[in-house]
Amino acid sequence: MLAAAALASCTQDTPQDAASPRPSAPAAPSAAPVDNADNAEQAASEASEATDEPALPAEPAPEAVRDAFATLQATLNDTCTPGAGDCAYFLGRVTRELTELDEAMRADPKGPGHFKQPLADMKALFAKLGTDRSTPHLEKHFTAIVGTRDGINTWMQDHPDDYR
Repeated sequence: MLAAAALASCTQDTPQDAASPRPSAPAAPSAAPVDNADNAEQAASEASEATDEPALPAEPAPEAVRDAFATLQATLNDTCTPGAGDCAYFLGRVTRELTELDEAMRADPKGPGHFKQPLADMKALFAKLGTDRSTPHLEKHFTAIVGTRDGINTWMQDHPDDYR
């Protein structure tokens, strides 16, 4: 009798249940709680494998430098005229592309020493820029930004085996 009452209480429609159709098959049991960080990481990895989205690699693939360089290289024919009001997008993009290339080179499996010159050039530029990424500040450093971009392009073109 208690079992029948418990079963009846589980199968009664509530206002919330009435609006949604009943599943034709019982739901899969939920996963047991995770005991520690190692199990949490493994559970997240297994959950990621079950979805269509691939898990992000722990380190960037070697292609990261090539891809970051390609996006920087896409700005080579672009320019602007400081003070004319057309530099916000261009200088912001070049600065962002240089930042991403810097990060990719530092994370590359070959190590940051492999890209010594371009990393030194970007470090010098970033020291000049500081944290201010406002358009007037970037326009003030237009020559340094474009010069760094062009210098890195030349270096990368002269070292094709370093990023391909």
